[in-house]
Amino acid sequence: MAKKITRKIKNLKAKDLTVGLPWGLGSITFEADEVQQRAAWALYVELSTRVASQPLKDDEGVLREALQSIYSIFGITRQILREAGPEVANGEKSFGPVAIAVLNKGLRPFTARWHPLLKAHEDQCPEGVSPVDHERNWVVDGEDYHQLMRTELVTLQEEIAQYAEALAKISGAKHTIQGETDNS
Repeated sequence: MAKKITRKIKNLKAKDLTVGLPWGLGSITFEADEVQQRAAWALYVELSTRVASQPLKDDEGVLREALQSIYSIFGITRQILREAGPEVANGEKSFGPVAIAVLNKGLRPFTARWHPLLKAHEDQCPEGVSPVDHERNWVVDGEDYHQLMRTELVTLQEEIAQYAEALAKISGAKHTIQGETDNS
């Protein structure tokens, strides 16, 4: 089966493809060649299967796990870029520079803000209180940081899902995040 998929991708010709991206990156036109399609597919699979792009109800999960999921995207993206090689960096509107911009403009502000704040709160967990209960009672100067981080997480998850949708289009796949199929 892998050979059929490989043949199918190899038969695709480079084509201009315009996708919309969040984080102020706007609309970008890619020349979706085989190397960019493969890299986009690899990153799409990673993003679409993580908490980073999936809804998380208020009573589900923990913020630490969501933050780790988002943080892991940095290493995954770096690995995909290394494996794809410099062919994905042929201009500012090619896969490589866009993937790096997403990390620096999209994900880094969230992780840079919330990682140290959450860590400091976790370090204050009293003995006998579960980490989940402690996290859910995260209030600083009367402000509910637990809810604030979850609200910002929802926004980031929606942006990551939009990025994943763009990656699906670049790769030539049908977009299926959150159980819905995009046939466009």
